[in-house]
Amino acid sequence: MTCSLGKVYISEIAYPAVRGLLGSCVQLMVVVGILLAYLAGWVLEWRWLAVLGCVPPSLMLLLMCFMPETPRFLLTQHRRQEAMAALRFLWGSEQGWEDPPIGAEQQLSGVNAVMFYAETIFEEAKFKDSSLASVVVGVIQVLFTAVAALIMDRAGRRLLLVLSGVVMVFSTSAFGAYFKLTQGGPGNSSHVAISAPVSAQPVDASVGLAWLAVGSMCLFIAGFAVGWGPIPWLLMSEIFP
Repeated sequence: MTCSLGKVYISEIAYPAVRGLLGSCVQLMVVVGILLAYLAGWVLEWRWLAVLGCVPPSLMLLLMCFMPETPRFLLTQHRRQEAMAALRFLWGSEQGWEDPPIGAEQQLSGVNAVMFYAETIFEEAKFKDSSLASVVVGVIQVLFTAVAALIMDRAGRRLLLVLSGVVMVFSTSAFGAYFKLTQGGPGNSSHVAISAPVSAQPVDASVGLAWLAVGSMCLFIAGFAVGWGPIPWLLMSEIFP
């Protein structure tokens, strides 16, 4: 309900010049929450992490009590005076006011698997500190989602979606190539043969390619955050009304 109604509410209370920015901020808050969860996971056990997760929605519940109904909805109910009062509360003025299938592709991009299993993926890639790598991924997603929010209204939705898709295809291809290159090699297994000679160093090949895994993952997250992360939510908010 929040994923659908939150975007519609924002699109109905925001004036056109900042509608793209505010609509993208929904995804920005999502990725900030993911990053904070990664960071909190370093110091909290899962029970306290779950308790901490109750704080943001509790604050939202409290603060939404002070937010007005959207002017669009009030006008559909023929409550014009209340609509004008809500408009003054939201915009500070009544000047310039006007009536103002892509989500499936977003989820099928694989981003949820990447984010939820980031630490496991980096462990499989033999990255030394998989927890740190997960935090790095979260930071990159926050930064590029913020960039997308700032350029959304100037660059346009279609251009960012195309650019985002190209980057994601390239990065996932590189990531798959990493595992293809390292699979089956003796250095890709956690079971080291006792009889293996010390001079033969099979781990070096896998470790040497770890940068490819980390780089392609970061590139995928950056590409997703620029387009396919925030834009589908924004388009839903613009289409539903």
